[in-house]
Amino acid sequence: MDKLKETLNVSKIREDFPILKRKVHGKDLVYLDNAATSQKPMQVIRSMNDYYAVYNANVHRAVHKLAEEATIGYEDSREKIAKFINASPKETIFVRNTTEGMNLAIFGYVKNKIKKGDTILLTEMEHHSNIVPWQKLAKDTGAKIEYIPITKEGILDMDFFEKKIKNAAVVSITHVSNVLGTINPVRKIISEAKRNDAITIVDAAQSVPHMPVDVKEIDCDFLAFSAHKMLGPTGIGVLYGRKELLEETDPIIIGSEMIKEVTFENSTWNDLPWKFDYGTANIAEAIGFGSAVDYLSSIGMHKIRQHEEELTNYALEKLKEIKDLTIYGPTDAKLKGGVISFNLGDVHSHDLASVLDQEGIAIRSGHHCAMPLMSKLGITNTSRASFYLYNTEEEIDMLVKALEKARSIFKLK
Repeated sequence: MDKLKETLNVSKIREDFPILKRKVHGKDLVYLDNAATSQKPMQVIRSMNDYYAVYNANVHRAVHKLAEEATIGYEDSREKIAKFINASPKETIFVRNTTEGMNLAIFGYVKNKIKKGDTILLTEMEHHSNIVPWQKLAKDTGAKIEYIPITKEGILDMDFFEKKIKNAAVVSITHVSNVLGTINPVRKIISEAKRNDAITIVDAAQSVPHMPVDVKEIDCDFLAFSAHKMLGPTGIGVLYGRKELLEETDPIIIGSEMIKEVTFENSTWNDLPWKFDYGTANIAEAIGFGSAVDYLSSIGMHKIRQHEEELTNYALEKLKEIKDLTIYGPTDAKLKGGVISFNLGDVHSHDLASVLDQEGIAIRSGHHCAMPLMSKLGITNTSRASFYLYNTEEEIDMLVKALEKARSIFKLK
């Protein structure tokens, strides 16, 4: 029996995702763009529709029945998400996405702690969301940024890290690279950072959806992730922060529900976590987020990680057989998430993605919001296939077949 089928009942899981039944250009859809956004099961779609159809109301402010039900649904979801990462609800702040979560940690907390000459330590594999805000903060404060290099294998140079951490005020790092798929040793990095009293922030957009993540075990100060990459809706994510640090964190958008008391002269913040709930919340999205966590929890994150590891290993072996194809990042599936970036000869990734699209195969192409990493690799773009719990070995075979067809179309020798 196929090992993947022993791990997960993928055919049963696929029945929950209506979009996987559609055809693209007359071909069965093969969706391999999960690092950008995941598809949504009917359980998530239905939970959001039920909110709008049955108990649509604003949360927290009214005493009527619908508002009470909406508030319960909203806060129940916060509790589910908190439990999912082993945090408390007070440490689980709803934001619009990982980018907003990172900005809240950076400009709401770090900005008040950092001073001229301090070192901000990042890595060369960061997404723009974990580079651009730091560049602004460095300009505003006089701090400086240093980057942990990557090796030829696409893993971090830990010797460099060991040297630089001694003088770092902040370490902000991706848990899993959205380009290379590299799983970084965040627990070790954070442990070293704390010995040197550095603030620690984790971009977990590519890890929380795909593997067990325990914020207490990682021991980070802040961690951010998004719902839409983990079967949930767009427009909502979470910033986890230690309670004592969130108490010191300033909101970066101000008004409405987040206020405890307002006079003509002054205002005071609400208690956690509502201190950061400005304006009308993304109520339906929060409820959908909670439903997505229910779905993932019912399957088990260890099983999902095992499935993706086996699928990635299968894909790596198949892709290595394709002539003219270059793979970037680790080629050991145990060292990476379900992300494989590659180039086929000198074919531009957008051209390759267009050919694959005609075969019904959806991949990502471009710089993946990681232009500094592209520069480090000596390229400007890649094609990227990324997997999730509903993908199969048969879909990998279809990808390989389409890539061989592309070799013929582009007349690669």
